[in-house]
Amino acid sequence: MTVAFVFPGQGSQAVGMGAELARAYGSARALFDEVDAALGQKLSEIMFNGPLEVLTLTENAQPALMAVSLAVIRVLEQEKGFRLADKVKYVAGHSLGEYSALAAAGALKVADAARLLRLRGQAMQAAVPVGQGAMAALLGVGKEAGEKLAAEAAQGEVCQLANDNEPTQAVISGARGALERAAQLAKAHGVRRFIALNVSAPFHCALMQPAADAMAKALAEVEIKAPAVPLVANVLAAPIRDPAAIRQGLVEQVTGTVRWRECVARMAADGVNHIYEIGSGKVLAGLAKRIVPSLNASAVGTPQDIDAILPALTDGAIGLR
Repeated sequence: MTVAFVFPGQGSQAVGMGAELARAYGSARALFDEVDAALGQKLSEIMFNGPLEVLTLTENAQPALMAVSLAVIRVLEQEKGFRLADKVKYVAGHSLGEYSALAAAGALKVADAARLLRLRGQAMQAAVPVGQGAMAALLGVGKEAGEKLAAEAAQGEVCQLANDNEPTQAVISGARGALERAAQLAKAHGVRRFIALNVSAPFHCALMQPAADAMAKALAEVEIKAPAVPLVANVLAAPIRDPAAIRQGLVEQVTGTVRWRECVARMAADGVNHIYEIGSGKVLAGLAKRIVPSLNASAVGTPQDIDAILPALTDGAIGLR
């Protein structure tokens, strides 16, 4: 078995996430305390108890999702005898999940990742006034149709492919007027369902340039080490370990397309046959099976999940790099 760990992005948050981990494991409680201290806020209380509308705020959801993912990693490594560096070929994360992946692989300190994600959420929210941007999921079509629809709908405004999630699901992002035109044009481009997303800003498009500039400044002041295993980066859909390339990729992904379909396909082509989604939810596990049907994919976010996967992760049968 050759393994990759992947880390979820925004949209996977839910009230109660991480609470079972905190009750069951001291290492998880310590991780949540570490994130709370870094942010100067009891984010863990919002994660465990809500309310959902506060947890869903971009500036809270991003570090919260990272915290749950890293709590799982802490439990595996500190309490279950698992070493990511020995057992995992690649790490990858969907959008903000790249920060979780990098922290899990030792490239970023947990406190730095938490503060960067808080800033990232605030900067992305501030980049575009509320109501001026929008995003939509396109079901039934992939990258090529999504790009063509976005180009036709733009008409001088920003409209871009934001996420290439899997062969029959793409997401576009941009100015509200352009997204409204895209809705009218969608059927002609083969879109089976056009779903306006309930998001607070148009992520992963050129309108996010002010947020990219803010992240470039912040990332320049943070230490990034070479990760213990390569990161398959969103903007490249290829593995990287060089800290300068990682820093540049984190800046570019704010405005660039999340090339998730290609990331998963690349890992599979390099021999990965089991993907574990680490943290809240199971969106990425579902996407993995639709991208490469032969992949095994499991979600790991609770004590029960950890117990279920542990025999496979620690029996020595995992292929090394």
